Amino acid sequence: MIGRLLSHDLPRSRWLAAALIVVVLALLLAPFLFPGAKALSVAAKALVFILLVASFDLLLGYTGIVSFAHTMFFGIGAYGVAIASTAMGPGAGPVLVGTAAALVVSLALSLVVGLFSLRVKAIFFAMITLAVASAFQTLASQLSDFTGGEDGLSFKVPELLSPAFELFGGAELLGRVVDGRVITYYGLFGAVALLFLALLRIVNSPFGRVLQAIRENDFRAEALGFRTVVYRTASNVISALFATLAGALLALWLRYVGPDTTLSFEIMLDILLIVVIGGMGTMYGAVVGAALFVLAQNYLQDLLKWLSADGGAFAGIPVLSQLVSPDRWLLWLGVLFVLSVYHFPTGIVGRLRAAATKGRR
Repeated sequence: MIGRLLSHDLPRSRWLAAALIVVVLALLLAPFLFPGAKALSVAAKALVFILLVASFDLLLGYTGIVSFAHTMFFGIGAYGVAIASTAMGPGAGPVLVGTAAALVVSLALSLVVGLFSLRVKAIFFAMITLAVASAFQTLASQLSDFTGGEDGLSFKVPELLSPAFELFGGAELLGRVVDGRVITYYGLFGAVALLFLALLRIVNSPFGRVLQAIRENDFRAEALGFRTVVYRTASNVISALFATLAGALLALWLRYVGPDTTLSFEIMLDILLIVVIGGMGTMYGAVVGAALFVLAQNYLQDLLKWLSADGGAFAGIPVLSQLVSPDRWLLWLGVLFVLSVYHFPTGIVGRLRAAATKGRR
């Protein structure tokens, strides 16, 4: 049963299976295990990034395509929901209309970019996607009447998902009131789980096997009769559609969309880092990598603040207290990334699977 659910792509490592179980259980029970608005927001962001990174891994890890336009499709999904909800008012109808319109726009753009750009070499395709993404970000910032410009758009969600809504008349469940935020979170969790399993099915289908053959040797795949441009374009379109859905989910959670929340190039760098940390060509790498990266991004500064505060482990030590200053959390995040790449060149998932294979031998 579990094998079918995971498309017969099992973790193949006890440690990896344990890590996946811990991450899934922590995300599933986050509203009740980790009280506070910040903890729930961190868990929701981790869910969105799991889907976003998994969709990008379909391009980079399974097809061998480097694209910098992934955040553009991410932003299209978010703006689609925000614009429709702003124009039509709160409700399920505007959310569905905005998501559908965003999917159509992403489908058209990814198809055009794929057909006209994937015939060139990899580096030129990456530069083309970077130019298109930058142009789209500039356009979103300047069309203030339509997108809200730099200020973005704040909108109202359906009543069931609003923070003021309380299920069971405000009665507590496991010590927490089940309000609209909790309902939104579990809707987010369910959607990400279904979409992730769909991606897992795609990469383990005959279509996914062809993509991996193209990644390994596109000339040989072409010689075997596969039209590599068609398969690459299809991979680009599928990846864009899943990124669009991730953007729509983020918009529903934040109830706000702006250029910095979805279209920023920093988000694209975060996606690349997570793919490398988790492991390219492994959907499970998106789960492990996103969970670790989002945790480090949100709590590393708090950890450094605790270490450098009065009574902390490094308080009063002249050099170390300055090195562990909360203002230098980006430095330590970079150090952690370098160490992870050095010790896990194939990513965490790749290293754990290789160790399990070596142990069986």
